[in-house]
Amino acid sequence: MFLAMLTETRRHVPSRRHRHTRWTCALLLLVLASCANLSFQRDTATSGTFESSGFAVTLISFDLPKGAMQIARENASDANLPNMIVTDTEVFPYLGWFDWILDVVGARYARVRGTWGATAKEAGG
Repeated sequence: MFLAMLTETRRHVPSRRHRHTRWTCALLLLVLASCANLSFQRDTATSGTFESSGFAVTLISFDLPKGAMQIARENASDANLPNMIVTDTEVFPYLGWFDWILDVVGARYARVRGTWGATAKEAGG
C-alpha cells in the first residue's frame, strides 16, 4: 500500500488550467518586457524635440530584453535624425543604494528627452 501511494504521487500532472496560467504569465512577461515608445515634435523645418521610453523586467540581474535605458536610447537612435542631443534622462524606480533589490526581481521604466536637427540660427535663418 505504501508503494502504491508513492507511485500515485509521482504521477501528478498539472491541470490544464495551471499550464495555461504558466504560459499566460510567461507571455505577459515577454510582452511587457519589450515595451517602447518614441515621439517627435517638430519646432522648425529642420529641428525639434524627441521623447523616447523603454520598459524592462529584471530577473536575477538579467534585464529582459535589455536594460530600460538602453531600450530608450536605442529607440531614439534608430530614427537616424541628425544632431540628436540628449538633454534629460529619467529612470523609475530609482532607489539609490537600495537599487540592488530591483536587480533580483523588478521592473524599470526609462525616459530619454532631447533635441534633434539644426536650430534656426545654425541653419542660417
